[in-house]
Amino acid sequence: MTLGRGFTADEDQPNGPHVAVLSYGLWQRHFAADPSVTGKTILLSGTPYVVVGVTGPAFNTELDKPPEIWLPFQIDPASTDHARFFNVVARLKSGVSLAAARAQLELASNEFRRAFPDMLGAQQTFNVQPMPEALVTQVRPLLFTLAGAVSLVLLIACANVANLTLARGTGRRREIALRAALGAGRGRIIRQLLTESVALSLAGGALGLALGLAGVRALLAINPGDLPRIGENGAAVSMDWRVALFGLLVSALTGVLFGILPAMEASRADLNMVLKEGAGRGTGFRGNRTRSWLVISEIALALVLLTGAALLIRSFIELRTVHPGFDSDNILTARMSLGGSHFTNTAAVSQLIDSGTQRVESLPGVLTAAASYTLPLEGAFGVPFNIVGRAPPANDRYDGRGWHAISPHYFDVFRIPIVRGRAFSQRDNGSGARVAIVNESFARKFWPAGDAIGRRVLLGKGYGPEFEEPEREIVGIAGDVRDNGLNSFPHPTVYVPMSQVTDGITALVTRASRITWMVRTRVGPRSLSAPISKELEQASAGLPVSHVRTMSEIMAESTAGANFNMVLLSVFSTAALLLAVIGIYGLMAYSVGQRTQEIGIRMALGADARNVRRMITREGMRLSLIGVAIGVAAAFGLTRVLAQFLFGVKPWDPLVFIVVPILLSLAGLAAVWFPARRAAAIDPVTALRAGG
Repeated sequence: MTLGRGFTADEDQPNGPHVAVLSYGLWQRHFAADPSVTGKTILLSGTPYVVVGVTGPAFNTELDKPPEIWLPFQIDPASTDHARFFNVVARLKSGVSLAAARAQLELASNEFRRAFPDMLGAQQTFNVQPMPEALVTQVRPLLFTLAGAVSLVLLIACANVANLTLARGTGRRREIALRAALGAGRGRIIRQLLTESVALSLAGGALGLALGLAGVRALLAINPGDLPRIGENGAAVSMDWRVALFGLLVSALTGVLFGILPAMEASRADLNMVLKEGAGRGTGFRGNRTRSWLVISEIALALVLLTGAALLIRSFIELRTVHPGFDSDNILTARMSLGGSHFTNTAAVSQLIDSGTQRVESLPGVLTAAASYTLPLEGAFGVPFNIVGRAPPANDRYDGRGWHAISPHYFDVFRIPIVRGRAFSQRDNGSGARVAIVNESFARKFWPAGDAIGRRVLLGKGYGPEFEEPEREIVGIAGDVRDNGLNSFPHPTVYVPMSQVTDGITALVTRASRITWMVRTRVGPRSLSAPISKELEQASAGLPVSHVRTMSEIMAESTAGANFNMVLLSVFSTAALLLAVIGIYGLMAYSVGQRTQEIGIRMALGADARNVRRMITREGMRLSLIGVAIGVAAAFGLTRVLAQFLFGVKPWDPLVFIVVPILLSLAGLAAVWFPARRAAAIDPVTALRAGG
């Protein structure tokens, strides 16, 4: 702690004192690093809180957007409140193992299941795991996939290094033979070649670190915000000495591993044979089998990466073409916390919503406004229900996947169609008949051959007295909305008027969530953010408006993760493609240079430029096609790991497995074509003189 202290056990008791701990950043920005801030009172949602401490500058909750203010939980152990969902972070006592902690939590989960038999499934339990593991649980598959992509690119680069070293070793056979003839020992020659290989690798590693630093900064600019340890604006990610040391060690190791074989091969050449060979004599690809197989490996690995990137691109395109079920244009959204003692009942919240929407709708440029506890694409509450007049299922109720409490103009703001029946109106208030609207998925599932209009549902049964309420009549059927993201199919959903939920539900939801305002405008919504925020603050007697976003921005955020995955894998696959093309071009160019005399003899004996070009192209494309065939077989197996990142595309998508091999084959043809043209342009007389 920079100042003060944390919370005491007494402060964390039910109905305990209102105290708060500030983050170091908030203390610096809003309190000018005032050393006497502890003991002062701040207002949160109109309720006074006493500041008891300020966290240290290095305190990190490992969240992408860490909290600015901490409050004690003050949970009542005797509460049956089902709207409390939270994570627990604990430090194990000295001598207590992770297995012992898991065993204790297993006992606790059994006791909880006996007390609340409907809250945990048969396979559900309380569990404990190390914090680093918990932080990466959601992104572990992505991290493993990216690590695999990096490894493939590294292997391709290593193959290129090995090919280059082999080629240089072959080209220097006469030089090495002369060194050996003049007394250089085999160990001395190997050390020299290894030193050159390592120096080359280290130079490439240093350049790679510089490019990597620029690349990391570019990728952080588009990171989706759900990656752990990224920090605000990527501040937690940097190129420190450990990263640089790792990169240089990998470079050095690559130079040693892929330089030792060429060095040993060059050092054991027959001096007599090498010194008798003439320059320009080569044996073609058959004499370069090692280098040929390295190029084949590069092409195969590149095809695997290209296939993965193509699948993600196809998936992203499919995701962008999905209709979310609403019109996101010209909608501004904002959140407001209703904490404190002013909005603990439905009537107070309804009055706030009526006042706020009237104020906002009176602004020039505003079409209509509404409020809800949730937004499309960002999930919904789950409330169990029964259908009146129908025998309940085995567990005495249906599990609710989607529950939205909304104000009357909600469907107008989002332009969600009412397929049958009617939308909510101002008459559907606390004194009116209890009503509900269901979506098409709900109606199809529970009345596949009938009509849901006029049927009745009972919400909240078995979830405690706070949730239970009178029966509701279904008065409308709304179009399906993808509440849980564009890559998730619509679930059966129930909409209820916010003014008709029970006081218990209102109190629970306002504690667990925040109210969300949504406004449809005639003009660009961002241009009205200031006047809309001002009107809402005045309607709520000064409650602040936060997290102001357009619905188009929320749509972009919902696909940011898929876009990030696609960009990353596309970068790796593009690098792999370039390396593979460079590899095959280098091998072909070197082979043409080594076979200058052979090509000159062929042309002197009557072969024309077309024949020479065809010969070189055929031999180069043979390598490309072998690599493509091996890569296709490998891709069929390895792309299955991408299945969880795909939407609307199968891991064995026919279009991808046709286009990618053709693309790589064309790239190989381009890499072969230029050396083939150079071979066809060789002058036979010059070639024969060079060979002499």
